[in-house]
Amino acid sequence: MSPSRDVIVVGGGAAGLSAALILGRSRRSVLVVDAGEPRNAPAEGVHNYLGQEGVSPFDLVRTGRAEVARYGVTVTDGRVVSASAAPVTDGDPLGFHLTLDSGEVVSARRVVIAGGGVDVLPDVPGLAEHWGRGVVHCPFCHGWEVRDRRIGVLVATPAGAHQVQMFRALSDDVTAFVADPALLDDTVLAGFTARGVKVVRSTIARVLSEGDTLTGVELPDGTVVGLDALAAASRLEARVDWAVGLGLTPVDQEANGTRFGRVLAVDGLGKTDVAGVYAAGNVANAMLTVIGSAAAGTQTGAAVHGDLLQADVAAALPR
Repeated sequence: MSPSRDVIVVGGGAAGLSAALILGRSRRSVLVVDAGEPRNAPAEGVHNYLGQEGVSPFDLVRTGRAEVARYGVTVTDGRVVSASAAPVTDGDPLGFHLTLDSGEVVSARRVVIAGGGVDVLPDVPGLAEHWGRGVVHCPFCHGWEVRDRRIGVLVATPAGAHQVQMFRALSDDVTAFVADPALLDDTVLAGFTARGVKVVRSTIARVLSEGDTLTGVELPDGTVVGLDALAAASRLEARVDWAVGLGLTPVDQEANGTRFGRVLAVDGLGKTDVAGVYAAGNVANAMLTVIGSAAAGTQTGAAVHGDLLQADVAAALPR
């Protein structure tokens, strides 16, 4: 059993390191456990992050690790495999023991879950190989890089029509691939026509490429449509099976009839339904960008510090 800390942060991406930073600067003892598998690993750069525009996802993590280390935060490489709840310090009724894949057991008064979000991709042969490069999902994250090019958009949800128009704002050459006619009502079609969006009423059989470069898609009937980029929405799944021991299971996150994934339910401060356990970043909100995840981590870290302060005061009062 390792020495107990104030907080264990599970996940060392933008959300986790931001939480660790504000906690470390508040003189909390913090351990970050990071499996080294950031959701945005396939991307060439992080965008819309003021002051870090275009930085490599791994460079952002390296910089973040160096910054939290200045405030006494410890970062360890590893994966949490199980967890249980039990007080770990005198005077605080809350506490948690987490077992790592190395067999080490680490403990803390509070836990912040900030990792475990995984993209589930459309089942199209060849698509995963180009994910984060020729195949993109977010017009804000990747749209500038594919501007003025031939862009295809795989419309598979009610939100797909909006995504088509988002990419149309970036290029005059946009093709919507729609297998389900129910996703195209008269209003949507009128908008496509008005903006010059081409519509292919078909699914995609496979993504075509030459080397590492996406060149187009092939339809089930053998027709080839030349493209330079393909937009396809993913579905985020919070892979936090280890948290079942704490009583946590992911829930569906939906908006406007579209299911964006399964995440941990939290309130505005990142609190889960389990006292003392918090969550921040994509594991709690599938739609957050990197800078949004960092902001959520900062806010949640501050809330955890406030929670600990209340426990500290209660423990110091005469009984």
